[in-house]
Amino acid sequence: MQHQEFQYHGAGGLALFGQSWKPDTPARALVVMTHGHGEHSGRYGHVAASLVSRGLAVATYDLRGHGRSEGPRGYVRDWDNYRQDLKMFLAHVDAEFSDLPLLLYGHSFGGTIVLDYVLRDPTNLNGVIASAPSLGRPNIPAILFTLSQILSKIYPRFSMATQLDATTLSRDPQVVSAYQNDPMVHSVGTARLGTELTRITDWIQANAAKLQVPLLIVHGAKDGLVNPEDSRRFFDNVEYHDKTYMDLPDGFHEPHNDIDKEKVIKEIGDWMLDHI
Repeated sequence: MQHQEFQYHGAGGLALFGQSWKPDTPARALVVMTHGHGEHSGRYGHVAASLVSRGLAVATYDLRGHGRSEGPRGYVRDWDNYRQDLKMFLAHVDAEFSDLPLLLYGHSFGGTIVLDYVLRDPTNLNGVIASAPSLGRPNIPAILFTLSQILSKIYPRFSMATQLDATTLSRDPQVVSAYQNDPMVHSVGTARLGTELTRITDWIQANAAKLQVPLLIVHGAKDGLVNPEDSRRFFDNVEYHDKTYMDLPDGFHEPHNDIDKEKVIKEIGDWMLDHI
C-alpha cells in the first residue's frame, strides 16, 4: 500500500490537507471520503487500508477548520465553501486517478456534504455512500439551537461547544478514549455553521427525489448523535431504483468504528465493488 500526504487549495484559496492510499497494483476505482464535524481524515486510516486491500484507491482531506487544514474551527461563511472544497479536491486528485470509476463516501457531517454535492452534480459518479448523515436538526440543546439562529445574523462567528457526548460514537471504549484524547479533534461550532447546516439539510430532504446515482445509506439504529429517522426519510423519498439502506440494529454513530466494524466495512466494500 502506498500512502501520500499533500496540500491543495479550496474555496477562497484556503490551504487544505489531503492524503491518499492506493494499492501496489493498479487500482480498480477511487473512493473519495469526507469526514464528520470536529474530527479529521486521520481517523479513517483503517477504513482506507481495508478498501485498499480490495484493490480500491482512497483519497480524503481535512475539512476547512479541521485537522491540519486552515480555517477557523467550526465556522463556515456559506455552505457553498464545503461544496467548492470537495469539487476542488476532486479536480486535484483527477490528475492521478482520472481513469478510474469514482465513488463518494461521507460520514455524518461529511455525509451531508456528499449528498448535497451529488444532488447538484452527479457527473461521472458510480455511487454515493452516506454513513449516519446529518439530515435533520442537530442534536444539541434547544437553547443552543435557538441561540445560533439569532446570532448567525448579528455575530456569525460566535463560537460555542457542541457538547458532543463521545460515548455515542461507538460501543468500543477504546474508540471513545482515543477520540477524547485526540489533539486534532475539536468540539467547536459557530452560529453561522448551525444555520447553514439547517438550511442545507432542509434543501437535501426537499430534493431527495432528484438523486440520480446509486445510493447506500449506513446508519446505526441506536445512534444517539444523529437521528436515523432523518436518514430513513431521505432514503424513502429517493426515487432512483438503485438504493440500499444498511440498518444496523444495535449500531452507534460511527459504523466504521463500532464493535462490528470489520463486518460493516466489508459490506460497504462489497457494495462499492458491485458498483464500479
